[in-house]
Amino acid sequence: MKVSTQANESGSARNWKLVLAYDGSPFCGWQVQPNQPTIQGELSDALERITGERVLPQGSGRTDTGVHALGQVASFRLSAPIPPPKLMRALNRALPEAIRILSAEIAPAAFHARHSAVGKTYEYRIYRGEICPPTLARYVYALNWPLDLEAMRQAARHLLGEHDFTSFAATDPELSAREGGQFEQGRIRTIHESLWASEGDQWTYRVS
Repeated sequence: MKVSTQANESGSARNWKLVLAYDGSPFCGWQVQPNQPTIQGELSDALERITGERVLPQGSGRTDTGVHALGQVASFRLSAPIPPPKLMRALNRALPEAIRILSAEIAPAAFHARHSAVGKTYEYRIYRGEICPPTLARYVYALNWPLDLEAMRQAARHLLGEHDFTSFAATDPELSAREGGQFEQGRIRTIHESLWASEGDQWTYRVS
């Protein structure tokens, strides 16, 4: 999503949008937890060290323990008048090497990383070789048992289309407040892509 990089003329807190990538192996997921390393917690700590402001960045999704991201989006508000390129550089110096900010910009006031998301893509990777290389072990599931790729591709196609995911979703108090307690409205999703691809010893399931 392209958003304006113009500062808020009133001088009040500005709404920020970050795109970040991370290796989730050392972290207990995205969401901040007491006494546990998390992506949200590391980002919040880094922003406080740089600006002196304590904020809790909101992500477009909540990845679980050990899950990686290539294009996670986060949003938050800051009063500090720091230019986007400088904040990006400062964050990449302050954050662990496993987390990198790919872009930083001022967003419209109504932008919210989760509520403004229009699509998400997930990949699940299987390594089919007899011995999984250590350099890939964090990013694939090693499984060399017999599998029927064509049957898996046929099964994946059954997920395409619109589905009600209410039974899979946790209760969201924020969503309830915004929709007057009607959770069902926010649980309908359309699967646009559901497929298996193979390249050498690696098979990848991709769903959008």
